[in-house]
Amino acid sequence: MSTMEQKRARTRRSFTDEFRRDAVAMVLDEGHKIVDVAGRLGIGEGTLGNWVRQERTDRGERAGLTTSERSELAELRKENARLRMERDLLKRATAFWVKESGQ
Repeated sequence: MSTMEQKRARTRRSFTDEFRRDAVAMVLDEGHKIVDVAGRLGIGEGTLGNWVRQERTDRGERAGLTTSERSELAELRKENARLRMERDLLKRATAFWVKESGQ
């Protein structure tokens, strides 16, 4: 199996919230380097780096959307899409009724 096939065959791992919190705490609270913690825990440096970056944002240590703001934004985008669909449907229905009543 080639390297490219191995990358494709890899399944996405999921981690518990507790595992993430503990890993991030090792970096932010205990002062360990991301590369060291990632190696010790068997996770990707990029993955841990993303968790650390998001935690710093949540703590207000860096600019960006907090986790709760990201969640709210996703919900608002879903609602916005639903409302647009409803609006477009009502426009088409109104045009149909006007056309039908005019004949």
